[in-house]
Amino acid sequence: MKKKLFKSGNAWVLLMQKAILQLLDIDPEVDEVELEVENKVLKVKKVEKHN
Repeated sequence: MKKKLFKSGNAWVLLMQKAILQLLDIDPEVDEVELEVENKVLKVKKVEKHN
């Protein structure tokens, strides 16, 4: 899937479809994500909450 980046203020934004967030079990209203770059590949994963 190809996505386009959008300018927002002083940053660039990558919009993620709801279906992708559901596959990753991410609720953007409450969850945080961790970004990692490895071999020029951006990885996005949900930060697990520790209770």
